[in-house]
Amino acid sequence: MADLYHECGVAALYRLSGPADDDHPVWAGHPDQVSRLMPRLLLDLQNRGQLAAGMSTYSPGREQLVSTYKEIGTVIEAFRINHPGKFADIMTEHAGRAAIGHTRYATCGPTTRRYAQPFERRHGCMWKWFAFGFNGQLTNFKSLRDQLLQNHSYHLAKDNDTEVIMHYLAHEVRADDRPDLVEVFRRLSQKFDGAYNIVFLNALGEMVVLRDPTGLRPMTYSVEGNMFGAASESVALQNLGFRNIQSLAPGEMILIRDGKLTTHRFAPERRPSHCFFEWIYFANVASTLDDRSVYLSRARLGQELAKQERALGRVPLDPEDTVVVPVPDTGKAAADAMAFALGIPSVEGLIRNRYIGRTFIEGGNQRADKVKQKFTPLREVMQGKRVLLVEDSIVRSTTLQSLLRHVREQGGAREVHVRVACPPILAPCFYGIDMSTVRELFAPKFMAGLVPSVTEQDAMAAELGADSLFYLPAESIARCIDLPAEKLCRACITGEYPTAHGQQLYQLALRTHATGATPAGRTYEATTGTCPPERVSV
Repeated sequence: MADLYHECGVAALYRLSGPADDDHPVWAGHPDQVSRLMPRLLLDLQNRGQLAAGMSTYSPGREQLVSTYKEIGTVIEAFRINHPGKFADIMTEHAGRAAIGHTRYATCGPTTRRYAQPFERRHGCMWKWFAFGFNGQLTNFKSLRDQLLQNHSYHLAKDNDTEVIMHYLAHEVRADDRPDLVEVFRRLSQKFDGAYNIVFLNALGEMVVLRDPTGLRPMTYSVEGNMFGAASESVALQNLGFRNIQSLAPGEMILIRDGKLTTHRFAPERRPSHCFFEWIYFANVASTLDDRSVYLSRARLGQELAKQERALGRVPLDPEDTVVVPVPDTGKAAADAMAFALGIPSVEGLIRNRYIGRTFIEGGNQRADKVKQKFTPLREVMQGKRVLLVEDSIVRSTTLQSLLRHVREQGGAREVHVRVACPPILAPCFYGIDMSTVRELFAPKFMAGLVPSVTEQDAMAAELGADSLFYLPAESIARCIDLPAEKLCRACITGEYPTAHGQQLYQLALRTHATGATPAGRTYEATTGTCPPERVSV
């Protein structure tokens, strides 16, 4: 329940060439109706963005070869799913044999329809007419934007990296001959730094699904008969009927051209840096990312918490007097595993009101007030008890402070001991998580190094209003995910970033914090001051 915005979600569907299969496990209908599956696919990516949703479709039999529909709100709201007549009209107008989709949250730009994705660029030449959706964040966004504005007389109507990507894409397909899309994205990979998963569709019916060279964000895909599907998380494909779901390798892309699918490497192979936060917080617990189960990873985090609790020995583990309470929903798997290992009850002491929006959508006092609407403490199971409250992470602490007061006042807990299934968040993220300054983070205000001392954790507990606080150590993360530490991006807990511009932005963030200056917006919008802007030709 870290007070964070979620990632965006991207998805793609394509009816490949070949005879129809009446027993197809995913789709046995008319090829030009495949796009009807896209809202269902996006529903299972709703955890990655709730501000807007949309899709772009391709159909060779209509005037608008590429047609885009997008609106603000959740998938149900955007596609009017609760209004059968309106939903049917949308599906009919935008019917196609190929579709790309997107669920949005914003690290930059306002929450208006103009910033919803996919972005579409229309053109009379079919290979220059395209739409695309983007998940991630470019760390060299400012230098890319400045190159457009200074060197090429471009005008940018939006303040985000998605529009920058659109202009660079448009430049790469400007030739009078049908471009080689593998080469197009190879050239772009030499200019982009950061996290970028892209789904792309043009008016020739060509589709590209790619994962950035570091593999920061997840991307899964599957082919079932003559149906291709791709999505940010495996659970979306699984629930649609796809089997044999795989993770796209970092630096690889899937190209569908003339109805046939091929896989290509568009960027040189390099050490992957998968975001560990995907397994701890962002991803759906039912997903499998890079062959690692999210649920099993979170359960192992709980087992690590249990080992630490026994080693610390600061809290009596009397099953008659002590209970484990997860913070819904991402803390539940860890809490249950921790309680089982300790031999004490895991109880749902916090009942979540699922009709209240996520607390990270609100800021400041609004977020704190919304906690009382979002969670109902169950007094019957916490009254007079010693509570081990299991939290997935602590970023800004606003939500947790309010929640702890709520647990004491309404839940009647005698003691509340916070156990965090994540190390302290010490450094900003520049790859798509909405925390880009040091000042907004909770832990750095108390810690002198990377590992918190007992004294420092006690000071943090006092600030939160907890009786005690303990984090998991950084080395436990790789064990729980079952991936080597060198294959994970752990920048927010170590300060070591997997890309050059990310490291430069961290140094800028540290300098800004050390001088006490108020950050002028997001760190990645500022010039680093350590090197000239990257020279790019557009």
